[in-house]
Amino acid sequence: MTEHKPSKNLWALSSLAATMGDGAADFAADDHESFRRQEFVFASLNLLLIGALLALQAISRFVRGRPSASVIIVLGVGLIVQAAHLIWLRRKNAPLSRPTRRILTFWSLGFNSTLALLLTSLTIRGDTAYYALMLLPILEASFRLGLGATIAVVVLADFISFMGAYGMKFGEYIEAGAMSVIYSVMGVLVWLLVNNLRTREAKFVRNLEELERTRQQLLSEEKLAAIGRLSRAIAHEIRNPVAMISSSLATATRPGQDETEREEMFSIAAEEAVRLERVTTDFLVYARPRAVQIAQVNLADTLNYVATVARAYAANEGVTIDVAVDRNLEGEFDATQMHQALLNLVLNAIDACHRGDWVKLNAQMNGNGTIRIDVVDPAGPIPAEIVACIFEPLFTTKQSGNGLGLAIARNIALAHGSDITLRINETRRVCFSIEIPAHFPSQSLR
Repeated sequence: MTEHKPSKNLWALSSLAATMGDGAADFAADDHESFRRQEFVFASLNLLLIGALLALQAISRFVRGRPSASVIIVLGVGLIVQAAHLIWLRRKNAPLSRPTRRILTFWSLGFNSTLALLLTSLTIRGDTAYYALMLLPILEASFRLGLGATIAVVVLADFISFMGAYGMKFGEYIEAGAMSVIYSVMGVLVWLLVNNLRTREAKFVRNLEELERTRQQLLSEEKLAAIGRLSRAIAHEIRNPVAMISSSLATATRPGQDETEREEMFSIAAEEAVRLERVTTDFLVYARPRAVQIAQVNLADTLNYVATVARAYAANEGVTIDVAVDRNLEGEFDATQMHQALLNLVLNAIDACHRGDWVKLNAQMNGNGTIRIDVVDPAGPIPAEIVACIFEPLFTTKQSGNGLGLAIARNIALAHGSDITLRINETRRVCFSIEIPAHFPSQSLR
């Protein structure tokens, strides 16, 4: 009889545990994909084990005339069945229900146990190494079943080990007992490790849920704080023109005022009313942006229109506007909203310039199926503390600004699935960019 070498068995066990150790986190989970990966690993290892035993026994029969042909046939059938199971598992894409998973677990345990029992009975009082087929059932039970079921599989493996030693010398029973101890330690130890892993996983899930609740609470508090800041800013922006209108009208209607002073007060009230209307309109645009209407639009028409609208204001400031774009370049965006976003960027650039400076509007293919629109001016660099707040609503460095221009422009860019980025912020060069989908990705610019 082939000797049961405990050192070799321990080495095989440690190698198997090392092979499966990296996937322990997956095995501890109870979802479809984790179970499928686990079953695939077990089935692959079992196929290799049966194939190795079949090859060894075929060589032994060729060299020594043992074992019998029936053993080769049983191993061959087992190899075919295991290969079929692996192929089915490979092609099975639909989620496995919990009853199906349980059936597959007990089928795997029963298949190896039956194979080990049958082969051991065929080779009783002779050379046998089929106790090795119980390694995987013990590991599988440890991973998937409770401690009681794991012990039951260990007991069955012990029975097969002693069955292989039946009728042999006393030393064979000692070796079978050593294998029983190895099986017991392996089964209980792996079950304890996996159970500990499951406990840690459950604790980790609870911690994640607690973190998510805390995050949602912080987000709610931040939203409330942002609403508070916005409300205060709105009140401030509205209170000033209302106060000016009120005081101007009170002064104009005061007895004894001459006609010139009265007209001046009425003019101030009218200007503040216009300012108040502009502020409230900008707030409404920012708070409730219009849905985008995507269409195929010519970029040259868009940029030239924006430049034409802003050119009179630029001339008053002594600033030149240049446009550089391929006249055939087309993109997919909402023309009206993009006009507004680009106009806000251009007007901001003009305000940052000195007399004699220039503002450039460029558009070019970006190499990834998008078009990049740049608004460039020489009024840089923008200080870091301003860059950090530049897109926040109501943040402004202008005396007459309301801080909503860039915030509205960014909302428009986000509605197009893009964003406004400060791509360049250097001395004498500042560039804000927006990316939009190109209609003709393969078209090259001049």
